[in-house]
Amino acid sequence: MAVKDAVRQTLADNKGTYISGEELSASLGVSRAAVWKAINALRSEGCTIEAVTNKGYRMPVADETITEDSLRYALPPHLRDNTCFLYDELDSTNLQAKRLLLEQKARSGCAVIATRQTAGRGRLGRSFFSPESGLYMSIIIKPDFDISRSVLVTVAAAAAVATAVEDVCRQDARIKWVNDVYIEGSKICGILTEAMTDFESGQIENLVIGIGINTCLDGFPPELLQTAGAVDLTRAAASGNIPASTNAISMLAAEVLRNTLEFTEQIAGGSPAFLDLYREKSLVLGKDIRVFKGTYRSDPTSELGGVPAKALAIDDAGGLVVMYTNGERETLTTGEVTIRL
Repeated sequence: MAVKDAVRQTLADNKGTYISGEELSASLGVSRAAVWKAINALRSEGCTIEAVTNKGYRMPVADETITEDSLRYALPPHLRDNTCFLYDELDSTNLQAKRLLLEQKARSGCAVIATRQTAGRGRLGRSFFSPESGLYMSIIIKPDFDISRSVLVTVAAAAAVATAVEDVCRQDARIKWVNDVYIEGSKICGILTEAMTDFESGQIENLVIGIGINTCLDGFPPELLQTAGAVDLTRAAASGNIPASTNAISMLAAEVLRNTLEFTEQIAGGSPAFLDLYREKSLVLGKDIRVFKGTYRSDPTSELGGVPAKALAIDDAGGLVVMYTNGERETLTTGEVTIRL
């Protein structure tokens, strides 16, 4: 490992703590001059490194807020020119994305990000609790595929979030069909995909993918604490994989954006690769579930308590293939059902 990288890693592993040049020199087996040169090189790359006489050097503990700089540094080079709109508070990132589209201020590949929503929304008209310090983002894409494949957009976003959580936070993330991401049995993310339609042509012009990720559980009401979870940003920060020029929440947002754009681009090509990833991370396949929707092919009298079924497969369109207790099979699609394990 180069001296510069070794110094960066040592300071990152001990964020908030001063380490003298002599200690760095001894622990890394290099000269004091080499340490000083490495510090200057890191600073020139945008790393914040404090120096105090008789104390040494330190990286300050990262402020876990998203700024333009922290997000830009976290994004891969090919996405750094994509416009990201950052807000402390919004009614809804999806609503704001739609407003920006109508005002022609946003386009495909843009993201709207807020740390709090006052009117967050979930599927089927439900509210989505969105307290301060969460990661709420909407990603705009212009579909170049038949709209009959739109279920795959939500599938792609769920796979994107689960992958980002594992890569950044080092936590095992699983997906409950079709749009919820879980860690250790608790929901940490919900996804809502909405269409923007051209009034004159009736054609869908853009899709807005709303993603809400819990980063802490402060302020959650007791009834939600029974099922809600949160990603562990402290684990991400301590992993040593977060560059000093950014922070954990910015890295998570950047990876979600990168993955979502990459995965949704696969949809037009036929059989998208992310489907195998989605199936691999599924919480429901092979499980006994209960299906809730307005009209059933199997025993409508059981509607209030849901209809028992077994989850068999996720097809190439993102639908969930289930088998009811009478042996009849059905493929469920998003927007019309709720399932419970």
